[in-house]
Amino acid sequence: MGCVAAQTRWSGHHLPWRPPLCLSGRAIKTQGTDACARLRAGLFHSAMAKLYFNYSTMNAGKSTILLQASHNYIERGMQTFLVTARLDDRAGAGRIASRIGIGAQAACFDATTDMQALIANRLAQGACACVFIDEAQFLTTDQVWQLVRVVDDLCVPVMCYGLRVDFMGQLFPGSAALLALADEMREIRTICHCGKKATMVVRRGPDGRAMRGGDQVQIGGNETYVSLCRRHWREAMEG
Repeated sequence: MGCVAAQTRWSGHHLPWRPPLCLSGRAIKTQGTDACARLRAGLFHSAMAKLYFNYSTMNAGKSTILLQASHNYIERGMQTFLVTARLDDRAGAGRIASRIGIGAQAACFDATTDMQALIANRLAQGACACVFIDEAQFLTTDQVWQLVRVVDDLCVPVMCYGLRVDFMGQLFPGSAALLALADEMREIRTICHCGKKATMVVRRGPDGRAMRGGDQVQIGGNETYVSLCRRHWREAMEG
């Protein structure tokens, strides 16, 4: 069975697309080893491209999974485009880094960035099999719609990784838009101290108690955040 006929399942670490393929929005029929080589070169974009949202609470390993997924593409001879929030410079400007010590350079976005133009400019420079966006909670609603156009009009898969809610239990604007518009969503799980799945996060103040107010965005200070199940989040916030 040729590469184009085969279907590839996505489990979070594999390639999040499957043929048939398109180039400039038109379906292309091809077969055999030549098609396989062209796939590896990234000359085709998938007609089945999707917008993915991989979400979690703090310290669940989102960046590790993103970097591994990108590596899987590169290992197969395909190129990826990594993007992260400009305001998150904990690992240095324009760098995605994991707590386990791996990292990669990335382009940056802020609230003024046209994501469709940014990605289109990257495509003009050469083949790109998939776009990976870290810290996707910091996207604006308009930027998520720009990513929708990248997927629908440019036929490029976009995989977003980010937090679902803040320490007050409120959705980030970018996460809310992704939950509404993503083709597929996947929860990256971590656990509460009780062993249940953690879905919430608290921010601890200098006295060690859960904070009930403050800015939604605080870069750094990972040690001040604790991921909890909803029950223990409520106890921390209401206690």
